[in-house]
Amino acid sequence: MPSPIGHALAGLTVHVLSARDASERHSLRRALLMVGAATVPDLDLLFRFVDGRNHHQAETHSIGAAALAAACVWAAGRLAGWPRSAMLGIWAGAAWLTHLLLDYLGLDTHPPIGILALWPFQPGYFKAPWTIFLDIGRTLEWATVRHDALAVAWEIVLLGPLLVASWRLRAPSEA
Repeated sequence: MPSPIGHALAGLTVHVLSARDASERHSLRRALLMVGAATVPDLDLLFRFVDGRNHHQAETHSIGAAALAAACVWAAGRLAGWPRSAMLGIWAGAAWLTHLLLDYLGLDTHPPIGILALWPFQPGYFKAPWTIFLDIGRTLEWATVRHDALAVAWEIVLLGPLLVASWRLRAPSEA
């Protein structure tokens, strides 16, 4: 499964591609919202401290959770009086879905293998037959830290150019 760095890069890419103009593209609040939506599904790792079970890659890693996140952003934005709150909600849901895509394409070494992508519509775990992203270890042993650094570097190599290309693609509208 990719690291928070990889997920953040995907969230920033959604932010850049979905911004309608330079002011939205330069909005720190909007960027943080998209990065948050792309990374927050991994907070399910903390549920282990509640009951000792592995909840990772379960309901928070699903289209149902993405739809719920989109609805929450829309509702919060509407209550706060944000302009285009419905579109903001839709794009936050899209940023959440990038988390699913990256995890689906990542090496998974912690059971259950795969993600509960279609919850609540289907209960099965899904995994790509081939992987693009390396797994991230969960210890502070030197071999794990070295492996994780390599995994993050690989994510930057793959996702960094997508972010740069999306920025360049959207930049001409500023002229």
